[in-house]
Amino acid sequence: MRSEDRTGYERTKFEHWVDADKGGCNTCAEVLEAEAVVAPEQGASCRLSGGAWFSPYDDRFIQEPGGVDIDHLARLAEAWDFGAFDWSAQEREAYANDLGDERVLIAVSAASNRSKAAPAPSTWLPPAAGCRCQYVTGWVATKMRWALSVDTHEQAAITEVLGHCPNVTVTITPAR
Repeated sequence: MRSEDRTGYERTKFEHWVDADKGGCNTCAEVLEAEAVVAPEQGASCRLSGGAWFSPYDDRFIQEPGGVDIDHLARLAEAWDFGAFDWSAQEREAYANDLGDERVLIAVSAASNRSKAAPAPSTWLPPAAGCRCQYVTGWVATKMRWALSVDTHEQAAITEVLGHCPNVTVTITPAR
């Protein structure tokens, strides 16, 4: 465990929404396409229109991609605080665009994502109580996948939430 340290953090140090696979769509569009419950239309330059998404954070459906944000389950600032400050630019880019585990990036309503700001489970949980086990296990999996530490407040919050989650198993595939 280590204490949070935001010294030197700038969001721009995590190049995100790149087209890592050179398939024509950036990470944001790829997550939107993968998580749509009604597929959006894909136009020129991978511009998406139409479609529908379910936002588990607030238990609602969103029409049109403009109402959806892609959430980094463990926010970029959170990653920085607990280890990413020591990563190379390439490692930070890989984290910000991680499509290797579906729990790392999630399509949610813009309102719920923006209400989250940069907190951890110790200071923010999804408004929809039914999503909290999924949220916290995904958060833990992301932190473990990227070998990011937690502080005592986060550990206590994780323990509290997971105490209400029956038969939880978290499988991890290390990213690096």
